[in-house]
Amino acid sequence: MISLTSPVKTCAHDWPAGGKLLALCVASLALFAARDLWVQVGAAFGVLLLYTLPGQVFLWHGMQRLWPLWPFVAVLVAWHVATGVPHEGALIALRMLSAVGLANLVTMTTKLGDMMAVVNWLLRPFARFGINLRAIELAAAMVIRFTPVLAQKGSALALAWRARSAKRAGWRVIVPFMVLALDDADRVAEALRARGGFEVDKN
Repeated sequence: MISLTSPVKTCAHDWPAGGKLLALCVASLALFAARDLWVQVGAAFGVLLLYTLPGQVFLWHGMQRLWPLWPFVAVLVAWHVATGVPHEGALIALRMLSAVGLANLVTMTTKLGDMMAVVNWLLRPFARFGINLRAIELAAAMVIRFTPVLAQKGSALALAWRARSAKRAGWRVIVPFMVLALDDADRVAEALRARGGFEVDKN
C-alpha cells in the first residue's frame, strides 16, 4: 500500500482534518446546488488554482491522481452530446471534476490517521449500540489506501498487454486483475490475522 499524502509540504497540511472535511462537505453541497454553467467553470478554475499554488510538483502529483477520471468524463460528455443536451453534460462533468478534485486535495494534505480520527469521533455515539468502530475505521482506511494501488496495477496490466499484442486489452485483463486484487486481499487478511485481528470494542 502507498501513502496518498502529497510529497510537497503545504500550509494546508497543518490545518485540522475535521475543518478540511467539513469545508469539503460544504463545497460539495454548493457545487451540486449550483445550476449555472459559468459557476461550475469558475469553480473548476478555482480548484485548478489551488493545485497550482503549491508549485509544479504538487500540481503534477495531483493531476496524476485525477487522470483516471477522464474516461468517465469523456463518456459522460459524449452521451449528453449524442442525446442533444451538451450543456447538461458539461455541467455534470465540471461538477464531478471539481468535487473529486477538492476531495483529492484533502487526501493529499491530510494524514490518513488524522482522517480516521475524525471518522472515529463522528461514529463514537454509535459504539453504545455495539457497532465495531475499529472495523469501520479499518475498512475506510483500506478503501482509501487500496484504490490507487489497484488503479496502478490495472494500468500496469494494460501496459503489459500492449507490449505483447497489437490488440486492445479490453476485457482480457479483467481476470488477471481480479486475481491480483484477491491475492492482495488474501495477503492483507493474513497480515491482520498474524497481528491478532481486531476485537469488538468494549468501550
